[in-house]
Amino acid sequence: MKVLVTGASGFIGRNLIASLHNLGYEVFAFDRESTEQELILYTKEADAVVHLAGINRPKNPSEFKEGNTDLTQQICDLLVQHQNQAPFVLSSSIQVSLDNAYGQSKRDAETIVKKHAVKNNSRIIIYRFSNLFGKWSRPNYNSVVATWCYNISRGLEVSLSDPNVTLTLEYIDDVVHELIRAINGNPNIDDESIATVPVSHTVTLQELLNLIQSFKQSRIDLRIPDVADPLTRKLYSTYLSYLDINDFSYPLMTHSDNRGSFTEIFKNDHAGQVSVNISKPGITKGNHWHHSKIEKFLVVQGEGTFQFRHIITNEIIEYQINDKNMTVVDIPPGYTHNIINTGAIDLVTIIWVNEYYDPNNPDTYSMEV
Repeated sequence: MKVLVTGASGFIGRNLIASLHNLGYEVFAFDRESTEQELILYTKEADAVVHLAGINRPKNPSEFKEGNTDLTQQICDLLVQHQNQAPFVLSSSIQVSLDNAYGQSKRDAETIVKKHAVKNNSRIIIYRFSNLFGKWSRPNYNSVVATWCYNISRGLEVSLSDPNVTLTLEYIDDVVHELIRAINGNPNIDDESIATVPVSHTVTLQELLNLIQSFKQSRIDLRIPDVADPLTRKLYSTYLSYLDINDFSYPLMTHSDNRGSFTEIFKNDHAGQVSVNISKPGITKGNHWHHSKIEKFLVVQGEGTFQFRHIITNEIIEYQINDKNMTVVDIPPGYTHNIINTGAIDLVTIIWVNEYYDPNNPDTYSMEV
């Protein structure tokens, strides 16, 4: 299928085109640098049109009509001229209900494509997007999410006018998935022509700010966001996409002594903690037990012996583990346990524990195996 995408270099356009290419579509990308001859060719050959191009912050209000209304009319006229009945997907705005130049230009564009549907016997699908967010949106322009992600990730100031204002957010991947459904004739239609993105999220400005600030803090306290929550997961992905290219990595605090080292990687209130432990040859670590705490060990370098003793029956169990195959060792509650480096090189293990260390309730009790 050949898809004409206008506004190809914009926020939605870039994300949509990347996904269309991944799915094997042929894309006609039209933007401000394209020529009228290209538009004539694209409207002749396209099997579907996704009209995303538009003006929302012009230097002169007259540009609203030129970019939002006249271009829409031109595309429709060319489709009629070519006798091309390709379905037409229009990106409109929730501001069509407002009495301003931008809203008027979007209302006029909707009217144009509705008339086109009748004149050209074409299916039209109109979306009124609001508060879109995700990678590749332009910060300090028209998205508070992009602005705050960009500024907070760089330690720049942000402003909050009214913390109680509520936003309805739509994530770019959800928008793209919906547009692809529309291209293939299966949009999420509310009425005869107005379609919506079926997934949206409601949040106050204060909640949004707190979340984005917590993403930056997570590099310090190692508490990764609760990605089980859909909005948090999408916002965190968005935040990371705005990191400075020199700031992708960050250091961890390592606790070292003559036995080796221990480094926490990340922790989460719901998912526990992941760490890496290094033991020098001949070193034994552990010799403690837990009432309820759960641990899992994975040896990624070297070889070692895991020893367990049931603290009631005194039964002793040993496991010989090495890095030749990926084997996870569970540490059941009620067993005192240790790990001995029996090899000639450092023993490196990845450790997961279901709860991070709480000095007020450590649930860790020293006892030799």
